[in-house]
Amino acid sequence: MTAAPSPFRFDLVTRPCPVCGETASHPFADANVDAAALGAFAFASRKLPEYMHFALVTCPRCDLLYANPGPAPGALEAVYRDAAFDAGEESRLAALTYGRQLARVAAPLPDRRGALDIGTGDGAFLSELIAAGFTEVSGVEPSAAPVAAARPEVRPLIRNAPFRATDFAPGAFSLVTCFQTIEHVPDPLALCRDARVLLRTGCALYLVCHNRRALLARAMGLKSPIYDVEHLQLFSPASVRGLLERAGFSRIEVRPLVNRYPLDYWARLFPLPAPIKPAALAFLRRTHIGRMPIAAPVGNLVAIGYV
Repeated sequence: MTAAPSPFRFDLVTRPCPVCGETASHPFADANVDAAALGAFAFASRKLPEYMHFALVTCPRCDLLYANPGPAPGALEAVYRDAAFDAGEESRLAALTYGRQLARVAAPLPDRRGALDIGTGDGAFLSELIAAGFTEVSGVEPSAAPVAAARPEVRPLIRNAPFRATDFAPGAFSLVTCFQTIEHVPDPLALCRDARVLLRTGCALYLVCHNRRALLARAMGLKSPIYDVEHLQLFSPASVRGLLERAGFSRIEVRPLVNRYPLDYWARLFPLPAPIKPAALAFLRRTHIGRMPIAAPVGNLVAIGYV
């Protein structure tokens, strides 16, 4: 019997550096994407890593690591729309982590009227924004499954679509947030410039992204879960600062983030030997040990820019 064709087909296009536009680059890693091996969770958040990625190069000007060639922009909308979701608890814990930064981020803002969360998933962070006193809160999420899993009081606040600045009024927001999403978009500079248009004077864009220069990422090499078919670019402190500068932001802050997740989540990301990993994860899921929260500076960055 002939195997069913993979639903994943990527038309690849050559890309300049998506932060600074440099066309020269240094090779970093060859492509290893096997489309037939990708499943429903391939483009889902907080999944088991497949360790697949497109060909990766580094930018000699701004220190960005990015896929080149990468998927044509339109090719990704369908796969994100249909991605599966089973990470409600991890989403809640991530929202709590990002929420701990809100007081510091929001302190210089002129007000808390209007907040937009790009790539909001099941909207867990929208609850954090509301609890912090933000009004007129909304989120955008391209995948249908996490929106369907959102809590009833949050679901009406989510626009189930890719982020498009034209869906919102210029100057509508005091805060735009984007967590672990800037790596996924074909044009991160355009996203940040669009976010700036949506912000009023004195207001802020608050990003969280992976740090490819982090000690753990360098130690794990290509077995780090940051190298993934979803990630079209990976930032360093220098390149994420350059991203916000080129988008027109000022008073830019870049600093490490300490993440807090249960032990079984960390184990999912760690490259355990294939014969051992399923049994280890099953054991952790059955026991209280697996639900034990562990805080660790695993290599994420907070980046904030003000208008």
